[in-house]
Amino acid sequence: MCLFKPKIRTRFAPSPTGQLHVGGLKTALYAYLFAKQNKGVFFLRLEDTDQTREIPGAVENLLKSLKWVGIEPDGGIILDKSGKIAEKGKFGPYTQSKRLPIYQKYAQKLVAQGSAYYCFCSPERLETLRRDQEASHQPTRYDWHCRYLLPDEIKIRLDKGDKYVIRLKVPENRIISFIDLVRGQVTFNSREIDDQVLLKADGFPTYHLAHVVDDYLMKTSHIIRGEEWLSSTPKHLLLFEFLNWPAPHYAHLPLILNADKSKLSKRQGDVAVEDYRCQGYLPEALINFVAFLGWNPGTEQEIFSLPELVKAFSFQQVHKAGAIFNSEKLDWMNSVYIKKLPLEKFTELATPYLFSAHPYQGGAEPPKGAKGGVENLKKETIKKIFALEQTRVSKLSEVGQGIEFLFQDQLNYDAKLLIWKKSDLAATKRNLSLVAEEFKNYQSGDWNKEILEKKLKEFIAKNNLTNGEILWPLRVALTGLEKSPTPFEVAEILGKNRTLKRISEAIEKLNHNIPRPLGVGLMAD
Repeated sequence: MCLFKPKIRTRFAPSPTGQLHVGGLKTALYAYLFAKQNKGVFFLRLEDTDQTREIPGAVENLLKSLKWVGIEPDGGIILDKSGKIAEKGKFGPYTQSKRLPIYQKYAQKLVAQGSAYYCFCSPERLETLRRDQEASHQPTRYDWHCRYLLPDEIKIRLDKGDKYVIRLKVPENRIISFIDLVRGQVTFNSREIDDQVLLKADGFPTYHLAHVVDDYLMKTSHIIRGEEWLSSTPKHLLLFEFLNWPAPHYAHLPLILNADKSKLSKRQGDVAVEDYRCQGYLPEALINFVAFLGWNPGTEQEIFSLPELVKAFSFQQVHKAGAIFNSEKLDWMNSVYIKKLPLEKFTELATPYLFSAHPYQGGAEPPKGAKGGVENLKKETIKKIFALEQTRVSKLSEVGQGIEFLFQDQLNYDAKLLIWKKSDLAATKRNLSLVAEEFKNYQSGDWNKEILEKKLKEFIAKNNLTNGEILWPLRVALTGLEKSPTPFEVAEILGKNRTLKRISEAIEKLNHNIPRPLGVGLMAD
């Protein structure tokens, strides 16, 4: 006999209070991976019951950020084909502020059956209670002041129009235990659980009531969320029990931590997906990196595509301890993905960053009608620049950094930098002159980095010179820098004429800026 297996349904339920945080992305990703692995449904619900914190445009940002990394909900709140917010599915509305009568109905049902109660305590009384408990070093919790009000007193106060909230009536001295998909068996005593507010005075539900009602009515099979909600789970399980509903499975994910083990927050740097997108991280790299913030496949493999993550993911391999957000690891992973891009795609993605870094060639105003310095270069030269940058950057925002020498007509550097530590002034001038004469003999077909490197190293060996004697002053002459790409890469991009011009200028620097004492070879500092 075949047993019926319920369809896996997971959800991501953010609040529209800002941009998508990487912690939220991890929650959404794990829920998505689990649903797709089990041929289930992943949907998005908006938890907007705290109207005071809602930020205009946050919903669009959330959906666009998810789409950018390749996660698109199967239902719930979605972006339609025109890019507008829409709803899809038969369990809507999927926005909590549109479901208030539903929550109020179930809150009243809980009161009627004795599982919840009206609380008429004023905010002032509750604040005084909290301060007194803190002063006495007691846990801050409700003191049951309204828990046992008589029905007649309740009716009188309701008839008077007194403001109230509805609180959960937590049973006394109950053991509440459940199996968490990450942490195994978790047990609480009801003595540790506060009589939580379920329905606020303004008629809006708290998260505790709303998520229980929604996840049951929307047939959520697995609730995947951060570990900060672990201590609230007993309240939620009680609500499922009181409403005679089967509880879903829970998985509480470890927090993402800063290097100092504090919780990742905006106060200590960028945390929004949009921030990383603007910095030039690729979506595939960010998803790959975030997947490893709490999960490990148990193998040496570190680079995973989204389909590969779907196949490999397992809650059994999700860690209980918090995961350190290692920016260096993210940069490394992103560099791997950048290097794997076709040059045409890298060029497309990196072009805005290069134009931003070098808006005008040589720092001068562009010719009339020209858009900018980079655009004044030949297409073949720009292509070579991108080929160079693809091998050296870890994120797209680094494109154009450290290669200013490619866009300058005149380099400004100390002439002493040209002299290699094992050489002297006379040798440096002689060697640069030899290289210039050698380069003059090269044909246009020789002018690429591979041939330049091969022929120049043959020249070095033939003349009984060392790489340092030739390549050090050549690289400084072409870049003006102590550290830079190889002189072969730079020479290819500069072209033959600009390369010879820079070597000539370097020799002039040595002639005019470093006086040579009689009979003494000048060593580099």
